[in-house]
Amino acid sequence: MAAIDRDVEMAVQDLARMVAVDTTFPPGEGYGAFADLMTELLMPLGFEFERVTVPHDLWHVEGGPASGERINLVARRETDRPVCGLYYHVDTVPVAPGWSRDPLKLTVEGDDLFGLGAADMKGTIAATLLALRAARECGVSLAYDPMLLLCTDEEGGLYPGIRYLAEQGMLKGHILNFNGTAAPRIWAGCFGIFNLQVTITGHAVHAGEGNRTGAGVNAIEGALPVLNALAALMPDVAKRASKLAPPPHATGPLRPQLTISAVNGGTAGGQVPAEVKILVSRRYAPEESYEDARAEIEATIRNCIEGTEFGLKVDLVGHLIPTDDPDGPHWPRWQQALSLGFGYKPNDFQKWGAASCSDFGYVQKAGFGPEVLLGGLGRPESCIHSPEEHTTRQDIIALAKSILAYLAADFAAEAIPEHRS
Repeated sequence: MAAIDRDVEMAVQDLARMVAVDTTFPPGEGYGAFADLMTELLMPLGFEFERVTVPHDLWHVEGGPASGERINLVARRETDRPVCGLYYHVDTVPVAPGWSRDPLKLTVEGDDLFGLGAADMKGTIAATLLALRAARECGVSLAYDPMLLLCTDEEGGLYPGIRYLAEQGMLKGHILNFNGTAAPRIWAGCFGIFNLQVTITGHAVHAGEGNRTGAGVNAIEGALPVLNALAALMPDVAKRASKLAPPPHATGPLRPQLTISAVNGGTAGGQVPAEVKILVSRRYAPEESYEDARAEIEATIRNCIEGTEFGLKVDLVGHLIPTDDPDGPHWPRWQQALSLGFGYKPNDFQKWGAASCSDFGYVQKAGFGPEVLLGGLGRPESCIHSPEEHTTRQDIIALAKSILAYLAADFAAEAIPEHRS
């Protein structure tokens, strides 16, 4: 633990190198470069590596937002001990307007560490490296062989990397999922989300000809009724409520959500726009049917376009299914490790779900039986998915100590389920 405190600046340097690799999704073209960096950082710790590429046909949508190879990195260091998977998604959301700092350059201000992905979730990789180096330097005997799963396309992709690994039977043991918060939370599962790319087409002509009958068909004008109809549907969707336990800071039940996430169309003032693409995102509760939720949106859109001169195409470009309660026998010891690292007390922990989403619903669907434990660096003030995203040195140290404790054989040895079995 003292080595973690002493060497935290190494973690800050690692995080700076990770933030500098652009892994924004969409499009997701930086995965190979990030795998190169992680191989360099992990090789001195005795890991062996396998690059697993998700086949093109599984994730590619013609005209969709994703491009580039979907390269996942699996780092193993196996002996005869039980395996514990350590999961990270390496993609970030795109840079949003409003950053006052360079989002792809780590900015250090006191103990705050600003950069795209600093909290979600490249900082958790830096914390893991800090823990593993301390274990190696101090000769800590481990209860588990760590298997790092550095995966693609969690941020709304059509076929996340962890899904492919699970379906290929590549997962072992139980998994620590670091796509969570730095709160005393017992994970109860989460919502699903799907993204529809709606393409409305018209006919481009010189803008000066736009007033002549039959000259041009303005796709942006055709999109207006669609946007209005979707906006009218939003409050109806938000009236529904889930039985999933809400966070302690919530003011009511968790509710589904319909969002118009992006609109792109037109080229220049001198041309009638021929195409508009609208990205529609729908967060759906575990009690809801994906098929029904999608059908409701598509019917709303088609009712606006039917009988007009506009063309319409609707593509599914991203989907994460809901995650069920992943509880199991390893949780009590992980809770003890989090308490050691972050200073939590047993009665601080509460069990709750979230309207945020995870790619682990696919892991459960693929038949991966052992439980999934949740941790991470997210806090309400971390600005995750927003300008000025950041984490702190203190939280990286706390998470590193939690990871080191959990992997160590001499920490709460009586609570290790594999010992009891």
